[in-house]
Formats: sequence, structure tokens, C-alpha cells
Amino acid sequence: MPAKDIYHNTVKNALLKDGWNITDDPFILKWGTRDLYIDLGAKKLIAAEKGEQKIAVEIKSFIGASPVANLENALGQYILYYDILNRLEPNRRLYLAIRQETFSDLFEEPIGKILLENQRLRLLVFDSEQEVILQWIP
Repeated sequence: MPAKDIYHNTVKNALLKDGWNITDDPFILKWGTRDLYIDLGAKKLIAAEKGEQKIAVEIKSFIGASPVANLENALGQYILYYDILNRLEPNRRLYLAIRQETFSDLFEEPIGKILLENQRLRLLVFDSEQEVILQWIP
């Protein structure tokens, strides 16, 4: 099993504060002979008539030397998880959890804006000090 991201517990606490129930830590995807590990699985009761919303969250710290290389690696992992999750649990939404600083550094710039405009990924933006979710995109 892979090591947990340095912000694993921060995001977990932020989700709990936001009313989510952590169901899997990690959330295991079995595909063929491989096991893949998304950091967290969670669910939330939306309303009695709407049922539950289910998510999977991959957490990335983006602390390496190159923010663009970090983004490339995170996107590759996200796409792999997204495609497999779509087959196994099409009603569960995948999010990439990133710090507010990472969002400002990459996604308020043209390189990140194009990913958001093309709706290539869903982001969960969190405050690492307050342990709260700041934004869900989209």
C-alpha cells in the first residue's frame, strides 16, 4: 500500500467538518490483477429523497521541485483512477484535493485554467491550516 500524502489527515478532517462520512481509507480499486489505492472514499446524505452522494478523493501536496511536473503526475493518476472508477462505480465522483496555494499557483494561470475550462478534472480546494474545504470545482 502506498504512503499517505502529507495532507491526508488534513483533508480527512476537512471532509468530516463538511459533513462527510469517511467510508474507505484508502478506497481500493480492483482492476484485473491490479489493486489501485485512491486516498479516501466518502459519502454524504444529501436529502431523504435524493439519497447519498459518494465521492473518492485523491490528495496531492504538490511539494516537488516543479509544479508542472507535479501536475502532470497528478493528472496521469487522476485519469487512470477516473476511467476505472467510472466502470466500477459510475455514481461515485472523483476529486483531486489540493491546497489553496496550489490552486492559486497553477489553476489561476493559463495552464490550469484550460483544464478547468475543458472540465478535465474535479478539484477539492482546502485550507491546510484551518482544515476546511474552500471550494468544490465543478
